[in-house]
Amino acid sequence: MIRPVRFQSNPLTAASNRFQGKTSASAAEQQDAALAEFEQLVAALRDVGVCVEVVDDTPEPHTPDAVFPNNWVSFHADGRAVVYPMEAENRRTERRRDVIELLDRERGYHLSDIVDLSEHEARDHFLEGTGSLVLDRVNRIAYACLSSRTDLDPLGDFAQRMDYEIVAFDAVDRDGAPIYHTNVLMSIGEALAIICAEAIADEGQRAAVMESLRESGHDILELSYDQLKAFAGNMLELRAADGSRVVAMSGQAWASLDDAQRAMLEANGRIVAVPIDTIEASSGGSVRCMLAEIHLPKA
Repeated sequence: MIRPVRFQSNPLTAASNRFQGKTSASAAEQQDAALAEFEQLVAALRDVGVCVEVVDDTPEPHTPDAVFPNNWVSFHADGRAVVYPMEAENRRTERRRDVIELLDRERGYHLSDIVDLSEHEARDHFLEGTGSLVLDRVNRIAYACLSSRTDLDPLGDFAQRMDYEIVAFDAVDRDGAPIYHTNVLMSIGEALAIICAEAIADEGQRAAVMESLRESGHDILELSYDQLKAFAGNMLELRAADGSRVVAMSGQAWASLDDAQRAMLEANGRIVAVPIDTIEASSGGSVRCMLAEIHLPKA
């Protein structure tokens, strides 16, 4: 997780992210509130036994969305890290090799290689990490809804270099606008998949996604558009140090769920639900976006 230093709503991402910019707070007020929300989430995850590696953002260059590292890097069990092409120019400077190398050099993980896909930016083709990709790591399937931030060319490059099958589809919000990131509408854990299936308007594509989830052995929890808007799709299954499952999400996401959905999630793992209202309203991302999960082997 990256501790924010100059967090604020990013004007360069507003065109494609209809979830952001819902605040009248000043930049300083956004930063102060976001920092408090960040620290509360870190503490809540550590309280249930999740190992959280925190690295501070830097004041310069200004990276207003640095609190969302999952968009620029992913870590894999074979020792590789993947670095991704980003649409907004001021998000490209979030990519920090020192953060990746810190895990190997000081934090006890083994890094064997860095796969750099950022060259696709030269052709205006983007793939924003595990925002664009929702990974079923066990079955090596990558789900991706296509948008200005998720392009087929880097998607194919990722699939070939990381040995993943791709399930690509189109997804829209209630007004018919493309959903900017796949992790807004779906999350995949070991046994449970969460998805707003109605956002996939094409019946054939929707059927293919649902069939893939079922054939890979997942139970499915379906979300409504209202729950998608409350960031209920933006949750992430983690592991505590004792091996137990933890499901992390925002307080707003948890509040949007009905009793049956909550029971299904609680049967799957321990719930961590922390209010991050400023981060969600300002930048249009939620808890999953704040977590770049580390699957690197221990050194």
